[in-house]
Amino acid sequence: MLRIILASVAALTMAGAAQAEDGSKAEQAMRGLVPSTPIESVTPAPFAGFQEIIVSGNVFYVSNDGQYLIQGSVMDIPTRMDLTEMRKAGLRLKIMDEAPVAERIVFPAKDKKYTVTVFTDIDCGYCRKLHEHVAEYNERGIEIEYLWYPRAGIGSDSYRKAVAVWCDKDQQGAMTQAKAGVDPGNRSCTNPIEAQYNLGRKAGVNSTPSLLFENGMLVPGYLTPDQLIQRLQQMEAMAAAN
Repeated sequence: MLRIILASVAALTMAGAAQAEDGSKAEQAMRGLVPSTPIESVTPAPFAGFQEIIVSGNVFYVSNDGQYLIQGSVMDIPTRMDLTEMRKAGLRLKIMDEAPVAERIVFPAKDKKYTVTVFTDIDCGYCRKLHEHVAEYNERGIEIEYLWYPRAGIGSDSYRKAVAVWCDKDQQGAMTQAKAGVDPGNRSCTNPIEAQYNLGRKAGVNSTPSLLFENGMLVPGYLTPDQLIQRLQQMEAMAAAN
């Protein structure tokens, strides 16, 4: 009996060492590819023989021997689920924890059913189109929470306008006026614009408007109120079915 126990312990120890070795080889290979970029995590991939490595919010799969790298979506065929997108969604939700509601410009729904975070830019045409319908989103139970993503970057004219809107006593009114083409001026105060821009980049935002749903899914582009409520209801039904 003692021999069996000792043999089991030895086997577990060897397996643990092998797993550690697998992870270290994959990590070493990735570090060789991105020597100046921090690696956020190294964990076993959801399929055999690979490690999942997160770098700057991006998901990579590296073989345990460090020879092969996969970048792109990995599908689970039986369930038809995009395992990579599911992982990215979880990462986005963690990233969004860094943007508290107090640092968002919120257009609340009276009978809230859904919350959609919108990365926006004052000078973006489709952002303006979306905002024209903000009352209709609210009427359908969709709360809109704005985060800033001035596409031209920090220090740009779009950034200046974002800061001016944020620093206005009436942020909602200033947002609506600015989205209608009224220049908000040059107000200045402590603001979260740069931090939100960097969060957006980390979450994979590269265009505006970009819609982030409560399950972590990121959808670029404008959706009409009817299209958005339909998309939200579909996701809700799929989540309930699973």
